[in-house]
Amino acid sequence: MKDVVCLAIETSCDETSMSIIKNGSEEIATVVFTQIDIHKKFGGVVPEIASRSHIESITIVLDELFEKAKMTIDDIDIIGVTYGPGLIGSLLIGLQAAKTTAMLTGKPLIPVHHIAGHIYANNLENRLQFPLIALVVSGGHTELIYMKEDYSFERIGGTLDDAVGEAYDKVAKILGLDYPGGPLVDALSIKGKDTYDLPYPLDDKSYNFSFSGIKSAVVNIVHNEKQRKKEIRVEDMCTSFQNRVVEVITKKTMRALKEYKVKNLIIAGGVAANNGLRNKFATLCKEEKINLSIPKIKYCTDNAAMIGAAAYYAYKKGIVADLELNAMATDTLYKY
Repeated sequence: MKDVVCLAIETSCDETSMSIIKNGSEEIATVVFTQIDIHKKFGGVVPEIASRSHIESITIVLDELFEKAKMTIDDIDIIGVTYGPGLIGSLLIGLQAAKTTAMLTGKPLIPVHHIAGHIYANNLENRLQFPLIALVVSGGHTELIYMKEDYSFERIGGTLDDAVGEAYDKVAKILGLDYPGGPLVDALSIKGKDTYDLPYPLDDKSYNFSFSGIKSAVVNIVHNEKQRKKEIRVEDMCTSFQNRVVEVITKKTMRALKEYKVKNLIIAGGVAANNGLRNKFATLCKEEKINLSIPKIKYCTDNAAMIGAAAYYAYKKGIVADLELNAMATDTLYKY
């Protein structure tokens, strides 16, 4: 079978990324322009600034990618792009670049849902084994998805409010930590003790999640301690917060594996880089003889390599968009 080489574009939030991926598994080259330093002073991503930054960097990233890969557009077979969900202004920049390239070259345009991209980041490490349960945990998503085969997505649960990564960043901000705060909370949790009485977020029999309550609990404790002129033990709060979050996520995920009679689990998304979560799942999966797959840290955060991996399997399924493809700020997995 002829190799399929994909030019992939990802601009759903604050990373301008392009990648060249062969056959959905081999990364030829990837370039990521990050905006973390730009948004750091605001304590979070500012959508308008993010989209303007994408405009400034999109052609630079494209040129750098082909130079890095020692390839030209003639070597590309398909063009994969994130169409949603994400920040609408940011999505539109990447989508316009992909549509323009597809129009000029006549190459197939492959629409990729952002969550599908996170899931297929695991395929860059090892071929996905089916059936599987995918846990997607990031700044914008917390989802449990059952897959019986490639590009078959059944959402069995998800967050009812804040995504887990968003909750981490908000708690970090409350505690006076820098942005992005999630990795800092994770690092500090190792140094602290579980001394704060925080609730277990939506610890029920469903496969849904809710992190607004535990975030509010942290806010209230910090406020009350300040009123009493007492100092917050930041490391202890990070430990207490992370322990509750990890406990609920792992409990519900492991229960889903049993109910669906699945022996394959993949973790995806930016929060998949969280050491507390990775270590707890490693222990539980070893005990239950579950095959666990977590991508390298560089594939956990937003990147175009994961979009190229997903685009290949979408293309094999016959999923191709026309030039009327539009960006979607919110979208159910999977529209096409």
